[in-house]
Order: sequence, then structure tokens, then C-alpha cells
Amino acid sequence: MTPIKFGTDGWRAVIAEDFTFRNVERVAQALADFWNANPAPDTQKRAVVGYDRRFLSDQFAARTAEVLAGNGFQVTLTDRPTPTPAVSFAVKAQQAVGGVMITASHNPPRFNGVKIKAHFGGSADAPLCSAVEALLDQQSVKSISLSDGRASKRIFVKDLCPAHFRAVKQKVDFALIAKSKIRFAHDALFGVGAGCFEELLAGTTCRVTTLNSRHDPFFGGINPEPIDKNYGRSSAYLKKHPHDICLVTDGDADRVGGMDGRGNPLTTHKIICLMLRHLVKNRDAKGRVIKALTTTSMVDKMCAAYGLPLVETGVGFKYICAEMLKGDVLLGFEESGGIGLSRHLPERDGIFINLLMLDLLAATGKTCTELIREMWKEFGEFHYFPSTSLGNRAVPPAPASCSFWVVCDASGS
Repeated sequence: MTPIKFGTDGWRAVIAEDFTFRNVERVAQALADFWNANPAPDTQKRAVVGYDRRFLSDQFAARTAEVLAGNGFQVTLTDRPTPTPAVSFAVKAQQAVGGVMITASHNPPRFNGVKIKAHFGGSADAPLCSAVEALLDQQSVKSISLSDGRASKRIFVKDLCPAHFRAVKQKVDFALIAKSKIRFAHDALFGVGAGCFEELLAGTTCRVTTLNSRHDPFFGGINPEPIDKNYGRSSAYLKKHPHDICLVTDGDADRVGGMDGRGNPLTTHKIICLMLRHLVKNRDAKGRVIKALTTTSMVDKMCAAYGLPLVETGVGFKYICAEMLKGDVLLGFEESGGIGLSRHLPERDGIFINLLMLDLLAATGKTCTELIREMWKEFGEFHYFPSTSLGNRAVPPAPASCSFWVVCDASGS
């Protein structure tokens, strides 16, 4: 049997090599065995299954639902490609034992994967994943057909997005956004975020333009990761058709990136700092701040100035999630664009965070460029440049206004 190992957020493999229906069945059966033996307190015997836009994702998801239903779970299966945070929200809202998201997130198109969601609406931790690995092939696969599952009301096919959208609207000043007349561009990177903001902002004064929105399992020849090298087409469009801001979601819409309204990239570090400043200054929010060690040190200065406790974790949102579950967390984030608020979910949510960025623009009436300059005036300039040739000591020139300049590789070394 193919060895199956879960990484920082799920198991991922090449479609038709290791990511096969047989191996997905093995994972689903092991997960069903774990949940049957270890139901979390105050949960129902329910599970939620979602999927992204990758090749055969809908069929892999259906097969997962068939196995879970065959093991006695009442399963909610999404009826369309769905953002990962909508699946996480449904798990928590339904008091389910957990969920499964069929996605390989930002990986190349030939990959697919399985993310396990725990009952609290966030990613499963390492002990849970290890326990599922240990249960692989311990029991034969039990399943029922999708048609039989629907007929017997053991599988429900449902759109999970409306409930998620209602929830995130309640966590911002949506009335203010609705009358703001923001010209908002969203680069979906061919992922499941496409169309979400047309739905969220329907009937408002905001003008929404979705870029790279078509369903393309090859993601237009890129990896659906919110980093500036993937923004070429959108950047060119924005230079000709300026907007107030362009926000970006990755393939499964749990991470964020961005550009200003004219196609210049915004690093995730700037987005994180803008978000923190907005919550404190405009929304009078308090709580602990959790940062991965590779995140900008501007956050340290901001927390010191605002009197906010700051906790630094290792790389991987699972560490941030663990802190969020302890409570009293204002904001948790990592350099790769994963940002979450514990008052919403202990989870990355690209849809919610982008809506919160619109909340910032609506509250201030300023552009993101103006807001960054204000922030720099208050805390000093911080710049991030990921060097790809540290071995040759290739260091980019520092801006004249910088007092010091730090170059790091992807691990923060």
C-alpha cells in the first residue's frame, strides 16, 4: 500500500500516481474509524465534506462522503467548489465531529490533497493526523452509494457559502462597506474564491471586478499562490483599469495577498500590519497577537505601542490555531498569508480577511497606499524582500529611508 503521511496541513500527492480513489478511500475509512472511537465532546455524528476546483475534486469528495456515510455519519457534501473556511465554518456550526476538504491549496495543478478539519472549525493537529495514519488499513472500507445516501438522508448535498457569508458580514461594519462605493478587484487565481465577492457585495454600492475567475484545473499555467510572481495578468489589467484595491485569494481561498489599485503588489506583511492597526484604532479591539516567526518585526513594535501581548510560534498555522483555541486572541497570522481572528474561527479565512480589508477602507476613506504611509510615519518603514540566491549573498539594495535591512530565506534564517 502507498504510504500516506500528513504534512503541516493535510496529505497531498500527485493525481493518478498516489492521489487515487483507492487511497482517498483508505484515508476516509481511517478517519471514520478515528471519529467513531474518539468523538469530541458536545458533537453530533455528522461530518462535512468540501472540494476545490482541481481535477476530479468533486468525485474524490463524493467518494469521501460515501465512505463516511457508510460508517454511520450523517454527511453534508458541498454542491459546488467551495472555500475551505466555509467548510470549517459548517463543521463548527453543525457541531460535527469534523470535516474533510479535498484540496491541494496552492500546489501545482497535478496535485490534489485532503485537509482534515477538527470539530472546532480549524485544522486537525498533529496527534489527530498521526492517529489517522495509524488506523490506515486496519478496517476494510465500508461505503454506500451517493444516490442511496441521499435517498436515505445520510448524505445531504448543500451550498455551504450562504451561511458562511452571513457570518462574516456580521463581523464587519457591512452597512458602511455597502455605501462606500469602493472599486474592488479580486484576483481569484482560478480558485474557489471566484464569484464570492459578487455574492457578498450584491446590492451594495461597491463595484466588484473578479480577475482570473474561470474554472481552469490548470490554473492558467500558474500555481494558485498569492505571491507577486503570479499577479502578472492582473497587474497589467489594473494599470489600465485602476481600482481602489485588489485583493487575492489562493486556490482554496483560505490565504490572502494583494495589490494596490494600480497593480503594485502588497506584501502579506503590510496586509497583516494594516489589519492589526485597523482592529486596534478603528474597532477598539484587544487581545493577544499571535505571529509565526517569519512574520515582519513591525508587528513587535505595534504590539509594544498598543500594549498588546505578543506570542511568537513556529512556522505553520497549526501552531497559531493552538494558541487561538486558548482564547483571548485578537489576531493570528503567518507570512504566507494565513490570517485568522478567534472571534470568527481558529482558522485562516481569505474571504473574511478580504472583507475586513474593505471594512478598513470604508472606515477611513483612504487608499491602502495612504494608510501604509501613515503606518510608516508612526512605526518606521519595514520592507520585505525574499531573496532566492542567499547562497551567493545576493542582497537587494535597501530603500534610502531604511535604518536597517534584513534579508531572510523562506524559513526566516
